[in-house]
Amino acid sequence: MAAARPADRTLARQTAIGVSLAAAIVVAWLTIHIVGIFFWHWSLGTVPVAIVAILVQTWLSTGLFIVAHDSMHGALAPRYPRLNRAIGTTCLALYACLSYAALLPRHHLHHESTGRAGDPDFHGGDPSLVGWFMQFFRTYYSHGQIVRITLVALIYTLLLGAPLGNIVVFWALPAVGAVAQLFVFGTWLPHRDRAEPFADSHRAHSIKIGPTLSLLTCFHFGGYHHEHHLSPGTPWWGLPARRRAAVGKFAGRQLARDRT
Repeated sequence: MAAARPADRTLARQTAIGVSLAAAIVVAWLTIHIVGIFFWHWSLGTVPVAIVAILVQTWLSTGLFIVAHDSMHGALAPRYPRLNRAIGTTCLALYACLSYAALLPRHHLHHESTGRAGDPDFHGGDPSLVGWFMQFFRTYYSHGQIVRITLVALIYTLLLGAPLGNIVVFWALPAVGAVAQLFVFGTWLPHRDRAEPFADSHRAHSIKIGPTLSLLTCFHFGGYHHEHHLSPGTPWWGLPARRRAAVGKFAGRQLARDRT
């Protein structure tokens, strides 16, 4: 039997890591979702724990969207398009009943026309934070999604007996918080015009924050956004390594020039 080629081993490793991290995010999200909605009992002592759970669930909700985003680029499980689509569809449905089929072409339009006419993530002529957010919201949210959320909420309350307040606290609030994270750190800050010009036609900045803060804010899609546009096939967890590799190559070329 022929030995696996290095490229095959790299893609297999990428799939194993990506699917494992996706599973961890989904399981953690479902744990808080189910416990919070169906089993949470409120008292003065549980409020601080609930606040922490909401913050963690907000971050995990952002993670669900980022996993689906990797799926859209085939970066989650290279060479397994059906697995990419299945995981992406599941993550978006859990997050906020979003449609993977509807978002997929819109996101690829964003990469084709970044920061220009035709980019669904770009502002519609109003570059202010509020104006741009409204454009972003209209792009990713629909009446169909609201209907689906309402149906799920009715099933939770009428058939499964979940308190409506728990649904709001442990599903709606984290979903809204994740929208804010995704917009501010994954769209507005990387793609807005500022004094520093864009490096190239990708019209994307990487926010100057450390790796830990980059992970906590938007799973590296703020701190390494330019790297993502340079290499959409790199998964979210691989973006810091891609920058390090690029910096190392640049330093190596500079050292070679200095020696000549």
